[in-house]
Amino acid sequence: MNFTRRLVMKGAAVAAVSIGTETACTAAPVPASAGARTVQDIATDEAFWRPIAAQYDVTPDVVNFENGYWGLMAKPVMEAFIRNTEKVNRNNSWYARRDYYAEIQPIHARIADFLGAGADEIVFTRNATESLQALVGGYNLLKPGDAVMYADLDYDSIQTAMATKAEQEGASVVRIDIPEPVTHDQLIDTYRQALEANPKVRLLLLTHISHRTGLMIPVREIVEMARGFGVDCIVDAAHSWGQTDFRMEDLGADFVGFNLHKWIGAPIGAGLIYIRQDRLADISPDISERPEGVGTIYHRIHTGTTNFATFLTLKDALDFHELVGPARKAARVSYLRDLWAEEMRGDDRIEILTPSDPRLHAAITSFRFKGKTSVDDNKAIVNALVEKHGIFTVHRSDVAKGACIRVTPTLYNTPDQCMQLVRALRSLLSDA
Repeated sequence: MNFTRRLVMKGAAVAAVSIGTETACTAAPVPASAGARTVQDIATDEAFWRPIAAQYDVTPDVVNFENGYWGLMAKPVMEAFIRNTEKVNRNNSWYARRDYYAEIQPIHARIADFLGAGADEIVFTRNATESLQALVGGYNLLKPGDAVMYADLDYDSIQTAMATKAEQEGASVVRIDIPEPVTHDQLIDTYRQALEANPKVRLLLLTHISHRTGLMIPVREIVEMARGFGVDCIVDAAHSWGQTDFRMEDLGADFVGFNLHKWIGAPIGAGLIYIRQDRLADISPDISERPEGVGTIYHRIHTGTTNFATFLTLKDALDFHELVGPARKAARVSYLRDLWAEEMRGDDRIEILTPSDPRLHAAITSFRFKGKTSVDDNKAIVNALVEKHGIFTVHRSDVAKGACIRVTPTLYNTPDQCMQLVRALRSLLSDA
């Protein structure tokens, strides 16, 4: 799809600050010219971001800082999804059985290339949970007496999947708590010490960006260290791809589950599995698949009929993602996060759970009021933010040191809204 000025300029006011001055008028990635501004400079330029924010049709009912659930489609992506839905619905099986495969293959290849993976190393799923369930459930190297390991910040259902896998294979479970607060080096040391203390561990779950607190761990360093202990890692990248800018070599992992409907901006119902080609045999085929020999990555998931229009629209989501620019997008959401989180960090009445170190966070950051560690405490704060200040967030539970509240800005949020959050938090703290 060619995103012309129709995409970035609607009306004279927007035309005055056209994104076209900073980007090409197509969906192709924008090369940085010599002397161009840094992504950090662009992250603070409201004239650059206003026309991008205008591409999101956002409810005026609240200030939505709960963008970790899933990501809004930008208007051109929504328009493409509607067209694709109409096409699939109109042509039905006549289309699906004759033309869909030919249309989805170049999209599949483009996604793989954008991620830095081989086309034979990825397969689409409906979400990261489904991807990770297939990886954990299919992992076939555990033996009786081995152990699996996960942390308090990992995703609930995948913790359960790891425990269930251990039970099925006669293995044990090691659960660790991530220190709070924590530094980059402390994170690596935490995993090193845990692996040294538990030499039977053979499978480790790592979450690139935690859905609970937003902590971004140094995946590559931990994966490489774990290999030295003879431990395989399954990486949960549900929240990271698109929120931060990376390719597969930056993770260095063999097994990864991704979402495409969070930060890449695709319609709901799109994820993918990555399995490094030389590790394919270590993930068994889905129970509904019986290929001869090892088979292909396509044999590792069997979902039945999925939403054809969702996957056709991946092309348009990636077009828009590349138009904005992955590095610029990552810098912008991190900037918005810093506006409220670093402003509040000096207040001794509140705990900001994600470190200020830019290596350890992206957009998501959680907080708790000191002493307010129960789920009910944090639900009450979430409700007060909505009812008194019109700001929507979400509580998160099962963090080792207590429940918290997650704040997730995205491209349609503004600096003014971040400061509105600061004022709201200070007001609630004064009333406490």
